[in-house]
Amino acid sequence: MNSPEPSRSSPPASPAPEGACAVVLAAGKGTRMNSELPKVLCPVVGRAMIHFVIDALEAAGIHRQIVVVGYEADAVKRELATRDQANIQFALQAEQLGTGHAVQCCRDLLSEQTGPTIVVAGDSPLIQSDSLKTLLEHFHQTQPALLLGTLKKDDPTGLGRIVRNDAGEFIGIVEHKDATPEQLAIDEVNMSTYLFRTPDLLESLSMLNNDNAQGEYYLTDCARLLRESGRPVAALPALKPCESLSINNPDELQLVDQQMRTMGYA
Repeated sequence: MNSPEPSRSSPPASPAPEGACAVVLAAGKGTRMNSELPKVLCPVVGRAMIHFVIDALEAAGIHRQIVVVGYEADAVKRELATRDQANIQFALQAEQLGTGHAVQCCRDLLSEQTGPTIVVAGDSPLIQSDSLKTLLEHFHQTQPALLLGTLKKDDPTGLGRIVRNDAGEFIGIVEHKDATPEQLAIDEVNMSTYLFRTPDLLESLSMLNNDNAQGEYYLTDCARLLRESGRPVAALPALKPCESLSINNPDELQLVDQQMRTMGYA
C-alpha cells in the first residue's frame, strides 16, 4: 500500500468553511511513555509531536486552535511560543477527568464560535490535512450536529466500533470490551476526531455526566446525547491507515517515528 503524502507537503490550504476552530487535547502526561515530558512534547523525527498536529490543522485551513493543557502546562505553552500566537489560545484542564471534561474547559472560549469546532488529539502526529479537509467538506455539505472521522482497520482490536443500521446510518459507538461477537467483526473504528456544530457541542457538553467506572466525562457520550435529542449524527471513514498509529509507549513512539521518516517528514 502506498503511503499518503505528509500533511506538510499538501497544496496551499483554502479557508475552512465557516471559520472552523480546533480543540487540541494536550493535557495528559502519558504515564507509559517513561518520560517526564508532557506526552505531546515527546519528539518524533526530532520535533515535538504536537507541532505536526497543528501543521495539519493549518494546512486544512483551520487557523484558530484552542490547546487544552494540563500536566506541565507551561512547558507546552513555551514549546508553542514559536508559532503564530494570534492563532493559538490555551484552556487549562487542571485535573484530568476525561476527554469530555477537557473540552468542557474550552466552553468560554467557544461561546462566540459561529463556525464548526473540530476536536483532535495532540498526540496524533500522523493526522493528515487531506483527511481534515474531507471531513470539513462533508460537514459543510450535510450539516450534521456531529460528524465523526472514522477509519476502516484490518485489525480493530481494542478500538471502539462504529455501529450502523441497515441503511448505513450511524447508530452509536460501542467499546471493544462491551461489543457483542457481531460488533467485534465491525472494521470501522472511532479515531477520536470529532467535528461538531458548535452550539450542539456546547449543549451536549452541558449534559455529560461521569456515571461510569472511571468517574470521567467522555466526549464519545456526546454522540449518544445528540442522537437521543433528535440531532443528526454521522460518521465518515475519511481517515487514512497511517492515522490509526497511536502513541502510548516508547515502542509505539519509535514505530511512528519510523513511519514518518518513510513518509518523508524528515
